[in-house]
Amino acid sequence: MLKKGSKLNSILTGTCPQCQSENMYVNANPYALDKVLKMNENCSHCGLKYQIEPSFFYGAMYVSYALNVAVGIAAFIISYLFMGLSVKTSFVVIIAVLVIFAPVVLRLSRNIYINMFVSYQSELKN
Repeated sequence: MLKKGSKLNSILTGTCPQCQSENMYVNANPYALDKVLKMNENCSHCGLKYQIEPSFFYGAMYVSYALNVAVGIAAFIISYLFMGLSVKTSFVVIIAVLVIFAPVVLRLSRNIYINMFVSYQSELKN
């Protein structure tokens, strides 16, 4: 499922989508909030420039919106239907979950967006 060469591997690990040999981010921890979106300029292994064009990652906002909607719906279903909480409490849970997972969703949206445009190249193996 997460073997090297799959888009899912690159998305979930945050590695370069072209060679999948190094992390795209300066700090691998998404909860280091001061560096959550700081990316390396290029991949040191294959040389891929992550900022493909100026303002490239603005498109990731649409992906982020979809991910946040999915997380919010999942939080509501779990809290309201499975845990039996009231509607008001469920909405508080949704807000809390969205705040807690915001750094992870930000990174995942960037990872998904760049993987839409850059494919893995097996000839760039170590």
